[in-house]
Amino acid sequence: MSGRNKQPLSVILGKGKSKHLTKAVIEERAAHEEKMRGGTNRIEAPSHLLKKQKEEFDLIASELLELDIMSNLDVDTLARYIEAKAEHVRLGPVIRNLNPVEDMDAYTKLSRARKMYSDECRSYANDLGLTITSRLKLVIPKKEEEKISDFDKKFGDV
Repeated sequence: MSGRNKQPLSVILGKGKSKHLTKAVIEERAAHEEKMRGGTNRIEAPSHLLKKQKEEFDLIASELLELDIMSNLDVDTLARYIEAKAEHVRLGPVIRNLNPVEDMDAYTKLSRARKMYSDECRSYANDLGLTITSRLKLVIPKKEEEKISDFDKKFGDV
């Protein structure tokens, strides 16, 4: 199924593009989005992460909670991001210490593995809002003051 990703109601309202939405639709959608958000009462690093990875998990989770874009449902995705990132970082020195001329096969395999971890990191980062472009999709623009005409004051939904 192709098409645009659905934007949060707050983004639509912030952009001022909500004129096609009725009050009932806005209320229904806001209630649905709040229901879909998920709780934040069980956000803790999974036990299978290493100590350093748990520290990174806690740091990133606190930042995401501050931005109000993380819930209990995102814990596994963040853990997978941290694991993929750790493997990507771990392979860097190993690849640099190889001589591509002498051991081309190992160099190629490790380079492919590192690229795979890099792609996984990028995918998880986008899912979690860890990249600037993914966060910009969530940023609520500041609404400019609209001038309300006398007619709208008397007869509009103002």
